[in-house]
Amino acid sequence: MSIYISEIVYNEIKKGGGPMSSATHENYPVLEINLGGIYHNAKTVVDMCKEKGIWVTGVVKGTDSFENSYLEVARQMMRAGCNMIGDSRINTIKRMRELGFDAPVLLIRIPMPSELEDVVKFTDASLNSELETIKQLDFLAGQQNKNHKIILMMDLGDLREGYIDDKELIKDALYIEKELKNITLYGIGTNLGCYGSIKPDTVNLDRLVSIARTIEQRIGRKLDVVSGGATSTLPMVMDGTVPEGINHLRVGEGIANARDLQDIWGLDLPIFRRNNYIIKAQIIEIKEKPSYPIGEIFVDAFGQKQTYVDRGTRKRALIALGKRDIGDIFSVCPCIGGTTVEGGSSDHLILDITDSETDLKLGDIVEFESCYCAMIHSTYSSSVTKKYIFPQDSEE
Repeated sequence: MSIYISEIVYNEIKKGGGPMSSATHENYPVLEINLGGIYHNAKTVVDMCKEKGIWVTGVVKGTDSFENSYLEVARQMMRAGCNMIGDSRINTIKRMRELGFDAPVLLIRIPMPSELEDVVKFTDASLNSELETIKQLDFLAGQQNKNHKIILMMDLGDLREGYIDDKELIKDALYIEKELKNITLYGIGTNLGCYGSIKPDTVNLDRLVSIARTIEQRIGRKLDVVSGGATSTLPMVMDGTVPEGINHLRVGEGIANARDLQDIWGLDLPIFRRNNYIIKAQIIEIKEKPSYPIGEIFVDAFGQKQTYVDRGTRKRALIALGKRDIGDIFSVCPCIGGTTVEGGSSDHLILDITDSETDLKLGDIVEFESCYCAMIHSTYSSSVTKKYIFPQDSEE
């Protein structure tokens, strides 16, 4: 049996107080974060990667909120065996430190020049691709009497961050190793699939390993990290095709929600728990309406011209959940069989309930599983109440 407790009540209990009277009334929409499921997925990924000589940085950027859900998620990831925690926002990392999180942290977005002092102060390592930025990190690390680790990023075709010329990367790696006193060349890495939709494969990852071996030969030591990407590289771990020499992955969605590997990659993964982020929202209207808009179709509230299918008159439930809460209306999946998301706007979701397996009524609460987009937006949204489902001792 799991323990359900709201974020507000949990913070009050931590302060020594009790539940407030308002906690008996839910403020919908509600996002339930199953920490036990996140721990389970993290342990599964860590154990799977460990067999291949790969260690895992657990990425919490998809779980950030204006409160501290990323802190609770980070603790579960570390408890499951992740070697460090990764996040893309320095303000989130700073907040984690202020809340007492003392495990190693990796900044997984190339640092902004305006935040370098905090990067040195609050993180242990960062991804980098600009030598001038690294020189400034070296200077600031010296001022703070610290050593900062960097992973140089190689662009293998996805065309987001990283050196596109391997010779330039090798040249800068040698300079960092020989000339900078307060920076450790921790390793090299890459990102695949986030912008250019490039799939990790033996060709591009073998190239990364080859570059790493060249650097190692030139500097006379092994690099600690050859980071072969993120969740999108996990299928190669599972089927045994990940090249030898890749020893690190940065995994977020594959731990937090584990939906992409099944929904996008088509992998049958019953061992993963895929319902760790459940959104509950309330029905505010039920009416039968035409499925095709009446009048001249122009653009929606976001300036987009939509297409509609005329399916005749349908029974629809209007849900108090919108794009401002979940980003993309179609990034949630209703848990009630026979219902489908038809669309929505900034504050509303339209659910077709004509063939619903449940007799839904005004005021009923509908549960939705979250895809990556909804997970990110709902954890950030101040309009969404967060709740934790804490694991029992038996799951620890």
